Amino acid sequence: MWRALCASIVGVLAGCAAPPPMPPVSHVDLDRFMGDWYVIAHIPSWPERNAYDAVESYRRLPDGRIQTDFRYRKGSLDADVDTMHPVATVREGTGNAVWGMQFIWPIQAEYVIAYLDDTYQTTIIGRSKRDYVWIMARTPCLSDERYAQLAAKVTALGYTEPLRKVPQRCG
Repeated sequence: MWRALCASIVGVLAGCAAPPPMPPVSHVDLDRFMGDWYVIAHIPSWPERNAYDAVESYRRLPDGRIQTDFRYRKGSLDADVDTMHPVATVREGTGNAVWGMQFIWPIQAEYVIAYLDDTYQTTIIGRSKRDYVWIMARTPCLSDERYAQLAAKVTALGYTEPLRKVPQRCG
């Protein structure tokens, strides 16, 4: 009886195991990464679940941290712009690919650059919990083919929830 009970407990605990850590890219040239990134698709956090025209901008601060300005319109392309201003700290020993994103002190959310193309035109930001993910690009719109390639990479990273495409103004 005890063996059966122990086996059941071990089985339940094994089912609750955390997913493996999000694999970061090997190196990020922070100066090339800085600037504007359009959010093409995401599994959104609560504030951005109805985001339109979303853009994340990064700039380096004198102390080495990264100022982040997230601009978006809530509910439509014509809505007023809302903003958030978290500050990121690059984690040492990660090739600049893992950041602690701080929205409120002292909590830093994990932010992992899990994919970055060689030309720094598209990126995927993920988290080990597989709860949020962002596909971003230097332009507001991607071809259907390129979007499908990036969405497949998100799935390969272990995400199972469907992505939400962020409506953007495509020129």
